[in-house]
Amino acid sequence: MKLPTHDAAAREIPEESSHRVVLPRRTPVAPLRQVARRLLMALLVLVATVAIVWIDRDEYHDNANGSVDFLDCVYYATVTLSTTGYGDIVPYGDGARLLNILLITPLRVLFLIILVGTTLEVLTERTREQWQLNRWRNALRDHTVIVGFGTKGRSAAQTLRATGLTRDRIVIVDPSPKVIDSAVAEGFAGVVGDATRSDVLVRAEIQRARQVVIATQRDDTAVLVSLTARQLNKKANIVAAVREEENAPLLRQSGADMVITSASAAGRLLGLSVHSPSAGTVLEDLIQQGSGLDLIERPVVKAEVGKSVRETDDLIVSVLRGHRLLGYDDPAASPLQAADRVITIVRAASAEQQDGPTKPGVKPMIPGTGVSPMTPVRRDE
Repeated sequence: MKLPTHDAAAREIPEESSHRVVLPRRTPVAPLRQVARRLLMALLVLVATVAIVWIDRDEYHDNANGSVDFLDCVYYATVTLSTTGYGDIVPYGDGARLLNILLITPLRVLFLIILVGTTLEVLTERTREQWQLNRWRNALRDHTVIVGFGTKGRSAAQTLRATGLTRDRIVIVDPSPKVIDSAVAEGFAGVVGDATRSDVLVRAEIQRARQVVIATQRDDTAVLVSLTARQLNKKANIVAAVREEENAPLLRQSGADMVITSASAAGRLLGLSVHSPSAGTVLEDLIQQGSGLDLIERPVVKAEVGKSVRETDDLIVSVLRGHRLLGYDDPAASPLQAADRVITIVRAASAEQQDGPTKPGVKPMIPGTGVSPMTPVRRDE
């Protein structure tokens, strides 16, 4: 299989847009709107200054002809606010000088603040973003990195959210800036860049990630991403999707712990739906997260310890004991042990339950149980 060095979409990234980390933030004001607002404020300050000078024009002296008309007021206000100060028009009366001290000088300072405000705002925004980025990197631990935010990647993120994983524990990596902007709009942190490059994955803090989901559009790209991710993180649980089943062994050899063949899985579902529509409907229901029946993995609760698989309230289909996956009909699966994890079929949570509790420190509950989901165990060294 041919392995290109970059994904097709990654080759289209401008150099200035690559290797960029984008964190969720408030919707910024449009640049043109900001400029228009600042120009309007500057114009109001200028109009106010012209009005002050015009009202007290008798106490101003023009070196050219001695009198001050409306054009001279506009001219004086302009050169005064811009701190040019040619000195051809000066206030000579006590009232005019007092107004210059109390009103025109503060207006001059306000005018300068408006002019340099854009530069100060840019510097402040960049400083704030850099501080936020450093804080995010220092706090990010045991998170999930999703490479590719297309149909598969988006569905994976939604499923992880439904199982209790918060948005700040998910990082999206994609070569398209528009896709990353879409992910950021949904509350995820994003990294723009080609995930086959180690420096891009390092920006996603993959070396400290617990799980990696590879949902790229091409199988060869998935192999390269898996190789790079495994090189950077020996313990992470890597799950990858491929289109062709013949590429699955190669992806496993590259470091993936689990490989999902999307094309063949869809084909099997189509064939099952033709042969047995009801069975196909049930299987589709299990695949769709948050509706009807859900297939979940959870720890064994205290009340279930020592019971047989068939004696529990939930419909258990498999038991995970250490690194062994035991079927429900395996004699070794019963009785259940405290350290076991079970794969069960439960009724999906309602919309209110899926939203989860908003109070800090309160963990979401798995539908149909009284326990919270647990994070998968790391790979042994």
